[in-house]
Amino acid sequence: MKYNLLGNTGVLVSEIGLGAMSFGGGGQWGVFGGLGDQDAARLVGQALEAGVNFFDTSNIYAGGRSEEILGKALGSKRQDVILATKVRGRTGSGPNDLGLSRLHIMRQVEESLKRLGTDYIDLYQIHNPDQLTDWEETLRALDDLVRSGKVRYIGSSNMTGWELMKARGISRELGLHAFKSSQSYYSLAGREIEREIIPVLKDQNMGLLVWSPLAGGFLSGKYARGRNGNADDRHTKFAFPPVDVDKSYHIIDVLEDIAKDRESTVARIALAWLLNQPAVTSVIIGAKRPDQLQDNLEASGIVLTADELARLDEVSRLPVEYPAWPFMEEDDSIIRKHP
Repeated sequence: MKYNLLGNTGVLVSEIGLGAMSFGGGGQWGVFGGLGDQDAARLVGQALEAGVNFFDTSNIYAGGRSEEILGKALGSKRQDVILATKVRGRTGSGPNDLGLSRLHIMRQVEESLKRLGTDYIDLYQIHNPDQLTDWEETLRALDDLVRSGKVRYIGSSNMTGWELMKARGISRELGLHAFKSSQSYYSLAGREIEREIIPVLKDQNMGLLVWSPLAGGFLSGKYARGRNGNADDRHTKFAFPPVDVDKSYHIIDVLEDIAKDRESTVARIALAWLLNQPAVTSVIIGAKRPDQLQDNLEASGIVLTADELARLDEVSRLPVEYPAWPFMEEDDSIIRKHP
């Protein structure tokens, strides 16, 4: 297992992390999986054995059960891992049972600590922005949690580039602890974060934690032209995140060719492409079975050749958008003169 720095924290996290969205199930969360204590503990133990030290969950996954199950599964290994959870989503029927107000954050961090069975959270992430709460309110509350020792670092998730810069600017202006990472959707079928989010993360020396690296299972190898997976497959039940199916079939064609040449799997090559991207800190996988987890873990250490990377880039590349396209010819000329 390879380990990467989490932004400028000095903390090393495994390049593959285990997500716990499949733990607990129930209601709307059943589509992602319904692993109980025993099955989840088996996956966590397998991940730890493989060198995984980054585990991610949220206070809303399975109504909080995910945190409970993950905390129990880690047990005495808690001190050996980087444990991440999130806050923002609805946790009850009351008007203040959601959002990023100081009130909600302070209530929820205590609940998460209790469910996880720990006295501190390594990385506390806002699940997505809150349009009703002033950023200063949110950032001061998160800063207080870091200063109190209940949280080691704070992170963001599902934010735009300008929102990240605004939040970082406010933190700097007020002398507050700032977001150290962004948890964002990124895959060969969804490269939109390359437009503005990744440039911001590089500029600000922040970590990138990738969710849904296989596009909700669409790049798992179960789907291709004329092959639509099974009725019980995650993407069949819930096509999220959305993908451009026609374009993705072309991507899968290339993935299958590379996987065949390497005697590997489509899923491993799709994950390896992400692991070969310089901006990526850790890729969060959400396996439901030991064999699935093992296949995903074997993506670690795969070094794709320049030709393989070029083929995958060509078939999955984003179209150039304004304001970039007026200057493409000029930029290409500069690159040719100064390679």
